[in-house]
Amino acid sequence: MELGYDGPLYILAFDHRGSFQKKFFGVTGEPTAKDVERISDAKHVIFEGFLRAVDEGADRTSAGLLVDEQFGAAIARQAKADGLILAMPVEKSGQDEFDFEYGDEYGKHIEEFDPTFTKVLVRYNPAADGAMNERQAKRLRELSDWLHERGRKFLFELLVPATEGQLGSVGGDADRFDKEIRPDLMRAAIAELQQSGVEPDVWKIEGLDRREDCEAIATQTRVGGRDKVACVVLGRGADEAAVDHWLRQGAGVPGYIGFAIGRTIWWNPLKEFVDGTAPREDAAARISANYRRFIDVYEGR
Repeated sequence: MELGYDGPLYILAFDHRGSFQKKFFGVTGEPTAKDVERISDAKHVIFEGFLRAVDEGADRTSAGLLVDEQFGAAIARQAKADGLILAMPVEKSGQDEFDFEYGDEYGKHIEEFDPTFTKVLVRYNPAADGAMNERQAKRLRELSDWLHERGRKFLFELLVPATEGQLGSVGGDADRFDKEIRPDLMRAAIAELQQSGVEPDVWKIEGLDRREDCEAIATQTRVGGRDKVACVVLGRGADEAAVDHWLRQGAGVPGYIGFAIGRTIWWNPLKEFVDGTAPREDAAARISANYRRFIDVYEGR
């Protein structure tokens, strides 16, 4: 199977688990069956917004959704049955170190749902704990090999958290870290993971403030004959103005094909629905509008 992905890709991401149940429903620890029902229903509102966006003109050949098995199994099955682009996570939620949600059983879960993309979220800083990075790379190489041996696509969300020393070097200013230090660390992290045999088809990349940084990242993801490997911009839960800027920096860069945005699209309308201040249909309509607006921003309309 050829590595990479062709065509535009606009993913509405709502695979959040631990943070979702805590911040929306105040549930800590293991959710009860009633909690799961409420959380799953809230996620279905997001899905309704996605389906509405497709009905209202979003191209189903490029529109995708990222949803988890824990709270979104029914959504995933419906999306698969409807022939939609589906991505699903395999990582444990809220962990600093990547590991599989279902341990050695991860393959059975992937095969059961048969998503278009298997997704991981990984925190990896080349200057951080080397032993942890090595453990993560080993697990990720295992997954990468397993997926590609079976003709499956791999979506990799890379986060590069600052070390104390790195943050201290910019006076504790997170914005300066993002602009001055993180882009080179991202490129180095991608290079290290590639050297470890980790081969995503699509890299989910934190937003970058300068186009030249997007170009450098895309070049690294395609190094060594990886000519069709692609990048999408992730939203980081930032406000619309920040996400618009990141999308415009990536749009048109060879290797960038779209975005994977979550909370910026659905947080406010869904919170109002959960709090009882907005009807279900209104929340879904706003989610649809927000999603379609970001597609327009990326495509320069």
